[in-house]
Amino acid sequence: MKVVEKQARDEMIEEADAPPAGVTDDVEVVAKAERRRFPAEYKRRIVREADRCTRPGEIGALLRREGLYSSLLTTWRAARDRGELEGLAAKKRGPKVVAPDPRDKKIAALEREVGRQRKRAERAEALVDVQKKLATLLGTPFESEQ
Repeated sequence: MKVVEKQARDEMIEEADAPPAGVTDDVEVVAKAERRRFPAEYKRRIVREADRCTRPGEIGALLRREGLYSSLLTTWRAARDRGELEGLAAKKRGPKVVAPDPRDKKIAALEREVGRQRKRAERAEALVDVQKKLATLLGTPFESEQ
């Protein structure tokens, strides 16, 4: 009798674990991998530790312990030799920001001033034309015509 009850319970459990109709179990959600970023102090520490390694296999053990590739160590050593790791802050990705040239600011201000003066001159010419037409209509001689 116990065997029958156990079989009945197992069948019930299997039925409860079955997915609902129309749902499949083969759906897998994969997290998007993020690029690892290493601070400059960490890079300097690893390069110093690698430089202190003297026996065969010590560098490999260091890289395995830290979860790094040998190409990273090579890149960091080259950066150290170029002096890039000393006082290095986190690099900002993307296009480099170029400081504005102070002459550009002055050029823009002068161009705005030229535009204002040009509009003022056009208004003055239009006003003179209106005065000439008005003088012609009234029959009085215009001063520049005399």
